[in-house]
Amino acid sequence: MQRSYAKSPNSALARELIEELQALFVGKLDALSSKHGESEKLQRVEWLRDEGRHGGGNRYVAVENSLFNRAAVNVSGIHYDDEKTRKLASADALSTIIHPCNPRAPSVHMHFSWTEMRDGAGYFRLMADLNPCIEEAQATFAFEDALRKAAPEHYGSAAKQGDRYFAIPALDRHRGVTHFYLEGFSTGNFERDAALTRTVGEAAINSYIEILGQALDKHQEVSDADKQTQLAYHTAYLFQVLTLDRGTTSGLLVHTQNDQGIMGSLPAYVDARLLNSWAEKVEAPQNELVRSLARVLGLETRSHVTAERRLELAEVVRAHYKKYPDALDLQAKGNIVPPTVANHL
Repeated sequence: MQRSYAKSPNSALARELIEELQALFVGKLDALSSKHGESEKLQRVEWLRDEGRHGGGNRYVAVENSLFNRAAVNVSGIHYDDEKTRKLASADALSTIIHPCNPRAPSVHMHFSWTEMRDGAGYFRLMADLNPCIEEAQATFAFEDALRKAAPEHYGSAAKQGDRYFAIPALDRHRGVTHFYLEGFSTGNFERDAALTRTVGEAAINSYIEILGQALDKHQEVSDADKQTQLAYHTAYLFQVLTLDRGTTSGLLVHTQNDQGIMGSLPAYVDARLLNSWAEKVEAPQNELVRSLARVLGLETRSHVTAERRLELAEVVRAHYKKYPDALDLQAKGNIVPPTVANHL
């Protein structure tokens, strides 16, 4: 089976952009891994949407090696050139999450995408957030500064929207320490908007690689307390992704053909008992979702989020929102709720 591609010229240009960002990030991660003694490069995995008829994608992954707790750099492209009744024409995205093993080295999440509607209108989504379990102020400042310089006119609104989206009200905290999020971004000039997306993407990637390298050089020994802090943080990360994140939920509800890729952002280990205790902090029916997730993870204090469990977790999330569709309104919001969620469901 071969993957097909959207015929739209803008989709083709967006795909080229995100594939170049993917190659940049994968190359730098591989180089950093080699420097720190990890011989294996990130492994490429491909998947098809409807046997390639509606696109597909690839991801470069490292699962629990000596440097990464979990890492995934995903590119996906879907289109409906043969289904003219759909409002959504195509979507091309780079989505990546890196969780280092070292608890003193921060995780990072990035997402850059172009969504095009049937009428030809479209918009970019730009996201980049630094997610340390133990914050270092210098790293936070460096990441913020890189994004501020990359998008000086938009940084203020992007930071505010990101802070809103990545809030975890039940835990009175945020996922991550600094956030950049532009949703539904379009000035009406595709080339200019694509150039900004490239600039922000390259800035986020280069800044993170520098921050990660410095952390690995500086913190070669870590304590048991650091590891416990990381486990608790990774639990909060999973909680946010599976109960609040609209992108994850939308991907799971739209189709079942890339569950491993969509759930690739989950850390390798979490405290499922801690997760279960948070059920009482959220309103119904989300408390039911939290308890179901914790049961899949075995209610263990150190639960291994294996490939099999990721698939089970995906099914739990999918079943929950099919049973309680109104619960989608309880998920995170930036300034704009992406229209593709409503269009797909």
